[in-house]
Amino acid sequence: MIETLFLPGEFPVLDDGVVSLQLTHTVPADPVTGWVPTYHFAICLPGGEVAGICDLRIGQNRNLYYGGHIGYEVYEAYRGHHYAARAVTLLCLLAKQHGFSFLWITCNPENIASRKTCERAGGVLEAVEELPKDNDMYEKGERRKCIYRFWLEDGKKDVQ
Repeated sequence: MIETLFLPGEFPVLDDGVVSLQLTHTVPADPVTGWVPTYHFAICLPGGEVAGICDLRIGQNRNLYYGGHIGYEVYEAYRGHHYAARAVTLLCLLAKQHGFSFLWITCNPENIASRKTCERAGGVLEAVEELPKDNDMYEKGERRKCIYRFWLEDGKKDVQ
């Protein structure tokens, strides 16, 4: 797996005709916290409106099993159009270019919208896990995570 980030001049286009992901910034790895290099994006519509944000974390470690490789938020005015699922699909293509064969995306069990997004984008619920007490999300009051696995071998999956 390639754990370094693309340089701006070589960055691939992430666009499915409905949403495009515009790179806003990157964050390098932090060995102290165990955080891996991360891409951050704006989820943009064809007219240029920003409908939300998402990120892709490049690496594999225990923290990512509970925190996931992908995070997303669609702003309230833009919800209900499956933009997050489309963004996930595009991020899966980028992850594949980094050598990933699968990704984890996690959410709280009571977050039905996020669970539906994971399922719509092709994720398979692997487990509902208790967070370890040394996890930063546990320290913030979270206790359980739905763990979805996204297999990347068979290429792009269309979002319905």
